[in-house]
Amino acid sequence: MLLGDYRIEVVPDTEFRLDGGAMFGVVPRALWARVAPPDEENRVRLNANCLFVEAGRERILIETGIGDKWSAKQCVMYGIERERTLVESVKAITGYGADEITVVVNTHLHFDHAGGNTTKAASGRIVPTFPNARYLVARAEFAHAEAPHERDRASYLPENWMPMFERGQLELQPDVYEIVPGLVLETVPGHSRTMQCVRLTRAGRTLYGFADLVPTRAHVPFAWVMGYDLYPVETLEAKKRLLPQAAREGWLCLFYHDPDMPLGHVIEEDGKLRAVGLAVKQD
Repeated sequence: MLLGDYRIEVVPDTEFRLDGGAMFGVVPRALWARVAPPDEENRVRLNANCLFVEAGRERILIETGIGDKWSAKQCVMYGIERERTLVESVKAITGYGADEITVVVNTHLHFDHAGGNTTKAASGRIVPTFPNARYLVARAEFAHAEAPHERDRASYLPENWMPMFERGQLELQPDVYEIVPGLVLETVPGHSRTMQCVRLTRAGRTLYGFADLVPTRAHVPFAWVMGYDLYPVETLEAKKRLLPQAAREGWLCLFYHDPDMPLGHVIEEDGKLRAVGLAVKQD
């Protein structure tokens, strides 16, 4: 798919499952279960929809999913159903190998967004998955990941960033920064103080990656906020600012955790916002 002169592709990592109550916060189960049916353990299906952007000589991967370093017990706990590795998916969908990716970007360093940054080598050592890439993350997010608190410590696994830091591949960025012309990462507090969203604008069109601000299409209603969010009122305010603009301006929206509709549009009907799908062909 082209957005102006840039090629973009969605690269799903793998399906996994998290607790539905945590994913929908104060929304009653009777409501969220209609749009995200839970399994017998009250878990809902999710994915990790990474975004590939080819801009000139830069081959950029935004987010890396949950990774493949999980134990068998953890795979059962999180309902991980992996059909192929992230590297295999990148190759199948984009045509590029791991050593051809030039930039890797994390909106934040939670394990479901940065887990594929690294992989386990045959020697057992954990190494960067993309050996020739610059890894970019906000300086404030890195600082928080290095000193998390009890509320989110379990989401930060140093194995997902320390190998790049030690090799000098990790580059810390400001709260707002541009990777290539038109591709901007901007900090949007709510899920955490330091999470970023992705804004790509080319040829008068905008793609917006909401990261965990609007993780699935079911989270488009303003009050549907995850229980995981540290600052839910700030999430609410950010959604009230960004989603109406997305509807007015026809943004292409990336719903990072949606298992069935990674890309779509937000439209307004009868005074309410909802997401409508966009078919994305994958190999």
